[in-house]
Amino acid sequence: MPDPATLPEQIIRLSELPARKPHRFALDIDPAACAAVAAALGIRGVRKLRFAGALYPKGGRDWLLQAELGATVMQDCVVTLDPVTTRIDEELTRAYLADLDPPEGTEVEIPEDESAEPLPAALDLGQVMIEALALALPPYPRAAGAETGEAVFTEPGKAPLRDADLRPFAGLAGLRDALDAGRDSDPDDPPGDAD
Repeated sequence: MPDPATLPEQIIRLSELPARKPHRFALDIDPAACAAVAAALGIRGVRKLRFAGALYPKGGRDWLLQAELGATVMQDCVVTLDPVTTRIDEELTRAYLADLDPPEGTEVEIPEDESAEPLPAALDLGQVMIEALALALPPYPRAAGAETGEAVFTEPGKAPLRDADLRPFAGLAGLRDALDAGRDSDPDDPPGDAD
């Protein structure tokens, strides 16, 4: 469990920002905070992490966040468990809207603008960065040359069921081969002619 004190944070009170000019920010994360982020995300490590951009006033009370996320992360290969290093460069846009109500209930309709969020009283840029990094991580990292192979399980004396047999048109290939074999047996018979 990461120490919450070492997780990066930069809390911005949006109501205290000047309403006519952008507020620029840059988070350069130290090694202890990188280790805490890696532990929070359940990955091997984070070597470099940077989050920089600006908050732009929009209308009377709304804010637009535009930022760039840069990171070098290490994850376990899903096949071999060897370390896999990935460079992540993402552009991030979030709109914090005063008139957007937070979703309620168990079933929620996804808004048309997925970047829109309710306007918070305070915005933790560190949490925004960690969330963006979590979404940008490769879901199934693979080491170079790592292959999953094919597992074959069956009862003794029976033909094993292979991955190729489970493909949607695998049965049609067998039917085609049987029809071709039937046509080849008597070439003088026209197709579809039954005696």
